[in-house]
Amino acid sequence: MPAPTLDTLKVKLFTDGADKAQIVEMARQPWIAGFTTNPSLLKKAGVSDYESYARDLVAAVPNYHISFEVFSDDIPEMVAQARVINSWGKNVYVKLPVTTTRGEPLFDTVRALSRDGIKVNFTAIFTSEQVASAMQALDGGAPAIVSVFAGRLADFGIDYRPIMQDAIARARKTKTIEIIWASTREVFNVVEADAMGCHIITAPADILKKLSALGTKTGAELSLGAVKSFREDALSAGLKLAVPAARAAE
Repeated sequence: MPAPTLDTLKVKLFTDGADKAQIVEMARQPWIAGFTTNPSLLKKAGVSDYESYARDLVAAVPNYHISFEVFSDDIPEMVAQARVINSWGKNVYVKLPVTTTRGEPLFDTVRALSRDGIKVNFTAIFTSEQVASAMQALDGGAPAIVSVFAGRLADFGIDYRPIMQDAIARARKTKTIEIIWASTREVFNVVEADAMGCHIITAPADILKKLSALGTKTGAELSLGAVKSFREDALSAGLKLAVPAARAAE
């Protein structure tokens, strides 16, 4: 089966990050459909005034999906934060984690918010049981997303494919829910997500920028390129190795 190209991908491509300049840069690419952020990415970007930052970002990319996450660990306050975040723009999805840090599930919470018209990105999903409960909570409400952390599962040697396939199949039976392939680790994850029929994959910009190379090289061409690069690096490094004359002539 031939490798896909950027033009043939059906999965929607979101950039995962919180740096405004990078987001604006990626928005210039016609194949980018949206953006996702989280508190860890906000910290990395040095964000302190959350609302000011978010409103500025929404104004910069008004026609793109963008997800912002609540950060409280108290359920009533999470709900209040969700309503504030929802007010930032029509293109905004509110990210809520599947549980609090105490393990309290938020299925009833997101059900109520979704029925109230708030677009939810239900995040930190790692198990098929969580997927099933998330679907029940969100089906029939406002447009929603379930983010399955496939890459992080793989980091711990857990086969993410059954969970992803189950989530995608369940979401395809609804009218309002899409699946995000989250915590993407490599370009091939995009190929996998596309082949599985996943709705969306979110990935760091450095991974997405490599997609233009999809389908442009064969294995043989990559092999020859690797050999040439090793040779060029050896020469540029000035590597030398004394070899007996008889051996050198063989």
